[in-house]
Amino acid sequence: MELTGDFFQTTSKVLTVAELTRAIRGTLETKFGAVWVQGEISNYKLHPSGHQYFTLKDQRAAIACVIFRNTLPPGAQPISDGAQVQVYGNVSVFEARGQYQLSVQILQSRGAGLLQAKFEALKRKLEAEGLFDPARKRPLPKFPKRIGIITSPTGAAIRDMLNVLRRRAPHVAVLISPVRVQGLGAAAEIATALKELAAPNEAWPPIDLIVITRGGGSIEDLWEFNEEIVARAIFHSPIPVVSAVGHEIDFTIADFVSDLRAPTPSAAAELIVSDSMELARRVGELGNRLQKYLRGVLGQSQTRLRFLSERTLARELIQRMRDAQQQLDLTAESLRRRLKQFVIDARTAVAARAQSLKAHDPKRELLVRRSNLANLQRRFAAQPPRLLQNARQRFQRVDGVLRVLGPEATLRRGYSITTDAAGNVIQTIAAVRPKSKIQTRVADGEFESQVL
Repeated sequence: MELTGDFFQTTSKVLTVAELTRAIRGTLETKFGAVWVQGEISNYKLHPSGHQYFTLKDQRAAIACVIFRNTLPPGAQPISDGAQVQVYGNVSVFEARGQYQLSVQILQSRGAGLLQAKFEALKRKLEAEGLFDPARKRPLPKFPKRIGIITSPTGAAIRDMLNVLRRRAPHVAVLISPVRVQGLGAAAEIATALKELAAPNEAWPPIDLIVITRGGGSIEDLWEFNEEIVARAIFHSPIPVVSAVGHEIDFTIADFVSDLRAPTPSAAAELIVSDSMELARRVGELGNRLQKYLRGVLGQSQTRLRFLSERTLARELIQRMRDAQQQLDLTAESLRRRLKQFVIDARTAVAARAQSLKAHDPKRELLVRRSNLANLQRRFAAQPPRLLQNARQRFQRVDGVLRVLGPEATLRRGYSITTDAAGNVIQTIAAVRPKSKIQTRVADGEFESQVL
């Protein structure tokens, strides 16, 4: 029986308590269904049957709750009075007592929130579709020439990455796609930037690698990287994508879909490029090893030639051996020239890349630094006048100390300062000679004397 607004006007039947309660129950269950409710647990009780009963309350109201046995999964968090929780369940009526209650199906800490539940649901969905499959993840290019970075141009993440990239690989070209990384619509901007960087464009050469990054924050701050539109844009990108979102403890849906997850923006820069100084050292090391190997081979060949020449052989065989020795010398010399040219070309390329990077004016970073300077100037101008007064007082105290300890105070106490004709202070008798002129300074003036 459904309880409607004009129920008592359209029926003259006298209801039993059970009939009225059942009608109220049907209305509540139809009207509300399953809901999320948050509040504080009180009067918790675990019944011997395995059912759990408690009251969920806030400052203005309370509602009875029941968790039937085996409803929550094994290992669920323990329940205690005073805990702030969020519950999900169906509104119903316990007919025996005539009270409405909430039949709980999910219970989680209040801090977890609905976003965490939404995160887990989307994660399970995309994982079932194969977006997280390790088999589909692509290896990153070992020596990328151009890197695209999708991030906020004013955040700390891009500054950290650029500092590491300049230090490790100054020859690598960096293309920044500025987007919002937080707030309504940011997810769509990130997905659009992914598509634009991955697509061929006449404005810039092909990109070898894409990095999406931002600094750390709460789950609300990082939520744009948990949106399905971003996950699918990463999945469909023809270019490898690295996710460097938040700190090492933060995980987003973008981390699971990307070809590589970096714990921090700085770590991402370390992972995607090789250290140019280390490469140069490695090239030099390989060159030395090759030269050492060639000298060993040449020495062995020469030893064999000397051994064979000492034996009685036909003149033709000796001539062939000498030809082989000469050819070996020519080959060794050619290899040396090629190796030397390879090292020169590598160093020239590194120097050219470094010079190219220096030639580019980082206007974005300059604007940020100018903005920071303006903020500092405003803060300095806003300081109260008492700072100046304090500085004056400190100056007066220091000036008083100098007046007591300075040379003028010493002269006033009866001492004098004697200098020679060059103005040097006379400290010992050996510093003057007979008939030399000296200058003596006292408290109220100076006078000149001659040494007898």
